[in-house]
Amino acid sequence: MKLSRLIPEDYSILKPYFRSQKYPLCSYSLSSAIAWSNQEYRPYKAVTDDAVIIGCEFTMNKENRHLLLPISPAKEFTPEALKELASDLGFTNFWFVPEEYIRTYGKKRVASIFQITEQKGFSDYIYLTHDLMNLKGNKYSKKRNLVHQFERSCLDRREITVEPITPASLNECLDFMDKWCEERHCSLDDDSNLACEKEAVVNTIANMELMEVKGLMMRIDGQVAAFGMASFLTQEMGVIHFEKALASIKGLYQYFDNICVKHLLKNYKYTNKENDMGLPGLKKSKKSYHPLMIVRSYELKLI
Repeated sequence: MKLSRLIPEDYSILKPYFRSQKYPLCSYSLSSAIAWSNQEYRPYKAVTDDAVIIGCEFTMNKENRHLLLPISPAKEFTPEALKELASDLGFTNFWFVPEEYIRTYGKKRVASIFQITEQKGFSDYIYLTHDLMNLKGNKYSKKRNLVHQFERSCLDRREITVEPITPASLNECLDFMDKWCEERHCSLDDDSNLACEKEAVVNTIANMELMEVKGLMMRIDGQVAAFGMASFLTQEMGVIHFEKALASIKGLYQYFDNICVKHLLKNYKYTNKENDMGLPGLKKSKKSYHPLMIVRSYELKLI
């Protein structure tokens, strides 16, 4: 079995495998795996009769090379099968293994083959979509208040438009990301992360139709003030990518998030808002929306 580069044109070929995949972590979004390809992170794939194998290589941090759990509509990969697969492909690590996999086969059995390490900062936040759409109950009172503040201060006083993101939107989205980062006083590390994220945005917008990604962009008085994109993750779950809004406008993020969920994710029972990357502010923000569950992610390293 040989791995070859994962490219946008692979999406239609691999889609039938991913349509029935059940892993709830955002790393198993096919469109995301393709979009984040850059000079440092290079995703690869192999297709067998009954599974897709995704491997990831790194130019600088070579020790981070890893496999994802195989994607198969028909076959279950036991810990023993994972060991055989990793050995055949020359890998030692599986990343982004959801905790349910370890529970299914038992920690003792998995630990007899792999060293198990939780990947801090890579737990995904999962919500009931109707909770995010309706913001009902006392627990969402602060969110509703912020939405209403934005509506009172902006809807009747300023020109607000929401439109689909298209390839023609690319430059405006990139310019907005610079503005968003400037507002947040990004550090040098943030600049590096922003560059990678920009490349992912370029890849996503350039291949939106091909990869079945949908997006929305909000303008205030003609200027981009927020944008977000979403795609399929499992049959019951969609995932939000790249959701950003100016923090200087009170209630804008809460208003725009509600719009995104209603328009991009209304057909899914669950919404995945990805992970918090170990950032306290992001963690607080994601928890404030009261996730139904937080799915932990693990690394399995061959003993």
